[in-house]
Amino acid sequence: MTVFIMVAGVFTGAGVWQETAARLAEAGSEAHAVPLTGVDASRPAASVPVDLETHIADVIAAIDAVGPASGREIVLVGHDYGIHPVLGAADRRPQHVARVVYLDCGMPQNGVPALAAVPDRVLRARLSGTPQHNSFEGELAQPIGDEWQRWGSTAGLSAAALERLDALAAPHPLGTLLQPLRLTGAPTSMPTTGVLCTRNGVGIDLVQQRVELGDPAMATLTDPRVTFFELPTGHWPMLSCPSALADVLLRAAAGEGRRLRPADTSATPVHLRPFPLEVPEVPRDRRGHVDLYVPDAEGPRPAVVLVHGGPVPAGARPTPREWPTLVGHARLAATEGVIGVTLDHRLHDVGDFERAAADVTAAIELVRSDPRVDADRIALWFFSSGGLLTADWLSHPPAWLRCLTASYPILTPPPNWGLTGDRFHPVRTVAHAGALPIVLLRAGRETPEVAATVAAFVTAAEDCGANLKLVDIPNGHHNFETLDATEETRLALRHAMRAVVTRLTS
Repeated sequence: MTVFIMVAGVFTGAGVWQETAARLAEAGSEAHAVPLTGVDASRPAASVPVDLETHIADVIAAIDAVGPASGREIVLVGHDYGIHPVLGAADRRPQHVARVVYLDCGMPQNGVPALAAVPDRVLRARLSGTPQHNSFEGELAQPIGDEWQRWGSTAGLSAAALERLDALAAPHPLGTLLQPLRLTGAPTSMPTTGVLCTRNGVGIDLVQQRVELGDPAMATLTDPRVTFFELPTGHWPMLSCPSALADVLLRAAAGEGRRLRPADTSATPVHLRPFPLEVPEVPRDRRGHVDLYVPDAEGPRPAVVLVHGGPVPAGARPTPREWPTLVGHARLAATEGVIGVTLDHRLHDVGDFERAAADVTAAIELVRSDPRVDADRIALWFFSSGGLLTADWLSHPPAWLRCLTASYPILTPPPNWGLTGDRFHPVRTVAHAGALPIVLLRAGRETPEVAATVAAFVTAAEDCGANLKLVDIPNGHHNFETLDATEETRLALRHAMRAVVTRLTS
């Protein structure tokens, strides 16, 4: 028999697991939701402040209560913050744990506190200045209603379920977020399963892409003992789809799930496959973190500045400005008589958007100062998650910005990226774009989570009367330039570039 020991996330206690536990029991398994000290009413805090070690002890007690000598397999399930005490307990009882399930959470590392995974960047910055002591006092007040969105997507939660989340919530002991997690490394040898809630921003394909980009932090996820599942819901699947979650947990315990492919060094990764159009060679002129592809033409020329997405690991080689898609677009621009520009920016992690935006602004200033460039005729072209960087330019378009273009963009930030407010939220800022021409290349076979952001942007643009032109690739996927080398793709690329050049030169 499998015994599931489940640990809830921040502000939520054992009560959120009620329906999931019942369905696991109906399937013949045992299921225990761990009451956490200082969170659950059944386990009030004593006089000593509650920290992460307190919650690790709560989980260890649940493991020991099962009686490992009985031969029953124990599967630990950690949701959100709950993965921290789960890993701490697994580290101390490795011989008793058959599998660890990461339920819509990150991958905690030794010596790093749970605060690092808090998606609310403002709160994270405020708490990061808290003095580090051997014990921590205080608590965080629980969210209510729409405030939950700062902690994860509420997609899939009915009004009744959201009310129940409010009712079950409790203040969370601050010390559990501030005390670093201490691991010996024992959990790394255990079978693990990641359950990704795609409406919260991450799917398996995105993780696979990070592997193929050579991100060393992702390499361990290609171990055959690591499996993945997706749930098309928000951050609280135990309330939005408890039956589906129970089914996934049972399958995870059985060793099922999708496995990631290791990066194949003998094959060409997707992002380095050839550009689908044959474009003439144009010499590259490198200036700092910017490359210019200048046509053989007289006088200052308009420029198209191409902005890659990410996150891209800091050590990835070649860097994005040398990727075939970016270079191909730059050379295609040069064949149309304008200067193509590629650049590198430091979007190495989802917390790097402000730094990336500053890098892009610096690159544009460098380009506009070049005597070969007509500084009053610039187009910006963004790709994938670089689409979030369009928000600054949509909210206050400068006079020299003659066109803004985006290919398969992400246009609302995933909830778990912690990008609150209007900055990096193009759906909210497009209403300020005025007459700025916007060209949007839309992939018909886009991933559902990205397609939803594009649909929201198109609706917002239409509602405010924005100057939007859509270029559709009905059979195109995300990264269609290198994934779909079809005539449809080639026609769309030429059409989009000519639309941009027309807006630059008119």
